[in-house]
Amino acid sequence: MNGRTCIVTRQSLEAADLIRFVRDPDNRVVPDLARRLPGRGAHVSFSREAVETAVKRRLFARAFRSEVETPADLGAMVDRLLVRQVAGSLGLARKAGQLVTGAAKVEAAMRSGRALGLVQACDAAEDGLRKIDAARRAGERGTGRPIPGFRLLGADEISLALGGWNVIHAAILAGDAGSAVLKRLEALAKYRGESPMEAIEGAAGGDSTAEE
Repeated sequence: MNGRTCIVTRQSLEAADLIRFVRDPDNRVVPDLARRLPGRGAHVSFSREAVETAVKRRLFARAFRSEVETPADLGAMVDRLLVRQVAGSLGLARKAGQLVTGAAKVEAAMRSGRALGLVQACDAAEDGLRKIDAARRAGERGTGRPIPGFRLLGADEISLALGGWNVIHAAILAGDAGSAVLKRLEALAKYRGESPMEAIEGAAGGDSTAEE
């Protein structure tokens, strides 16, 4: 297999299954999610657990063959960068008309099968969660294809990304921008060790939040 070796597991993996890290000019370890930064790279399996293990075991110094400054919160830093990518892609999808918000519109998109995926705030109310998820499952039965759902961001994060107020639900529609949103969400879920369905069903409950 034409891949790179994870410094934690020592497994050879494809680029999509690894996070690349480099040393910045201050000799500080930084993530290179786009894999474009110059210099020698160190690769870690695409999971927060693996990144935090690499930090704890001081594996970056071994990989770079020199003492480097490794932020203690490197795992959280990668998470924040992935969230930022999700937020940016959500905004672009809305501008492209490939994302709709509001409970009624999202439910309609789910039931009609037009939706490629579902985004819900992780602090959404349980009753609202169940209603939209029922519509998602109805859409799956009607189309015969899965409609992945994600509960990875809070209402404030989604609202900020979309320039709205109390955005709780969003339906991802077909198109390049919509597909980009799904790709970013899948990456964030993978990093956190969650499958899309676990991201929704495993977090049922929470505080009641008003829909936009």
